[in-house]
Amino acid sequence: MTRRTFRLTRTGLAVGAAGAAVLLVATPAAADGPTPAPAEATLTKAGTSFLTAAAVHIDQPVRVSAATGEYLYWSFPAQAGQTSSIAATVTLADPATRSGASTWTIDVFDGLRRRQPCTAGMQAPVGSATDRQVQAGCVLRQVRAWAEPWSADPLPGTYYVRLSVTDLPEQDLGLPVQVELRVSADVSGDTSPEGGRLEAPLTPTVRQGAVLTSDAVAGDPAAAGQVSEESWWDGVVGWFSGWLPGLTSRWIWTVAGGVLAAVGGVVGFGLTRRPRPRTDPAAAG
Repeated sequence: MTRRTFRLTRTGLAVGAAGAAVLLVATPAAADGPTPAPAEATLTKAGTSFLTAAAVHIDQPVRVSAATGEYLYWSFPAQAGQTSSIAATVTLADPATRSGASTWTIDVFDGLRRRQPCTAGMQAPVGSATDRQVQAGCVLRQVRAWAEPWSADPLPGTYYVRLSVTDLPEQDLGLPVQVELRVSADVSGDTSPEGGRLEAPLTPTVRQGAVLTSDAVAGDPAAAGQVSEESWWDGVVGWFSGWLPGLTSRWIWTVAGGVLAAVGGVVGFGLTRRPRPRTDPAAAG
């Protein structure tokens, strides 16, 4: 064997060994397939309270094995303009092991633990003694970008789903069930409630604080009278506040009301007071 042939043979063996190593490394990856995205992986757990609620993504499948009577909690995020839908399927135990019908309830709460009403869906379905599956669902209201503090309108944040059985024979507690759940969302660009829009204030402002020009006052006699009246009252308040710092119109009206009340009390006492009868000293002696 010549030196050139030996070099070619050694190079071919090196290339073959490298190719075999690549095949050995790539074979397990090809067998396992591509790794699914976190949002597509099946969630196989659920919490037992608000604090331990299992986080679920939108359109992420959930499959959990549980026992009848357990409270199952999940949490999901919601943004402004989103209308969330929750669908749950409960596979019951063998009808031969069950004693009667059962009622399953799905409840949705916002981040403040306020129960949100459902606009559609069977929220509390009843499964008979022979049914193998029970399907529950809830469609929430559209999440708003803002709301009044006293209202219970849905706002962006974390929402909680609770699935529980609310009515069943006591002997059926603890039977195994299989729960499948999915949270879907319809995102809209309109974050106004029910697609509406407020064109004008519901309660018009009485005193907006706009400065009227001389032309506007000359063209509107009523406005001129209003401006002159406000200027006279402002002058009175300013005169009193000059020697009593911090004095406002509220203090002036309070003092005036107190003086009028005192005068009215004195006058009323004088009108209703009966004169005392005089006694004759001679008769008394």
